[in-house]
Amino acid sequence: MTRAGKRPPLPSLPQELRSVPLRTIAPVAMLALLFFTVWLLLDDRLAAAALSAALTVLALLATVLIHRHRPHLQTGGVLLCLANIGGCLLAAWLFGRDALPWTYLALMSNFFIVRNGIATPLNLLLAAGLLLMPSLLLGPARLQALVVITLVFGFGYHFSRRLQGDRTRLEQLATLDALTGLPNRRALEKALQQQTNGLREARFRQGLVVLDIDHFKDVNDRYGHAAGDTALSDLAAILRFELRENDQVFRFGGEEFVVLADVGSREALACFTERLRKAVYQALRGPGGRITISLGAAMYAGEERWQDWFARADAALYAAKGQGRNSEVVAE
Repeated sequence: MTRAGKRPPLPSLPQELRSVPLRTIAPVAMLALLFFTVWLLLDDRLAAAALSAALTVLALLATVLIHRHRPHLQTGGVLLCLANIGGCLLAAWLFGRDALPWTYLALMSNFFIVRNGIATPLNLLLAAGLLLMPSLLLGPARLQALVVITLVFGFGYHFSRRLQGDRTRLEQLATLDALTGLPNRRALEKALQQQTNGLREARFRQGLVVLDIDHFKDVNDRYGHAAGDTALSDLAAILRFELRENDQVFRFGGEEFVVLADVGSREALACFTERLRKAVYQALRGPGGRITISLGAAMYAGEERWQDWFARADAALYAAKGQGRNSEVVAE
């Protein structure tokens, strides 16, 4: 452990990861609609140009939301899909079958702009709009275009679903600690951010406990890293067993763990931390005998930044260390 005040600052986890496909597709779609608008104006199709200009503004708004307002990433994606659909229907209305290649592109790209549950009804809306133009898809001579649209729709749905599933699995792996199987620091930061942004009644029921193994360096130095890894895994198992349904435990890093507990009051938090300390004292053993922990805890006190809440619990941990270890301190 580093000395108090020397810990590196904890960065906030972004509320939502930026989507590279969205950030690429949005400005391209906006520029394509802008070019289409200018072309229609030069061709003296004023009514169509006005519709295209409105779609361009919609794509511009989507681009701004996607690049600057991360909480509204999905909203920007929906607006971009609607701009794509409107542009395709307008082009099909003006140019007939010659505009169908743009439709294929929109059908495919929409599945990668928003999740399947949103892209599917939007793409069905596009297909329905095309079917309302009888000369475009209906009839024996038009069967090929209808088949291509169906295939593009199916393949787009299938591939985007596979990619989204792979991404979900990768994100789950990225938030788990490989040694203990507990959620890692990234997951902790996300959980704390959600807590500080949650309902007031729920926030003020939460207690944060920061704990680490006493003299862990001695365990590694005297008995090897394998013994240290075993101690960490055993501690994780003890904490899992002792926590209640609404509590969460994370491995923060090294020998340090963090518990987010729904306790309701400072007095209940003190009892909770004491129970954890006793459970570990009774159950955790290493090659050299008993292994103990020290704990620092703090109730949520209205902090706007979760880092401030964490700092209070962390300072309490250092106070517990200063008391001789194998002890707990709850911040005022």
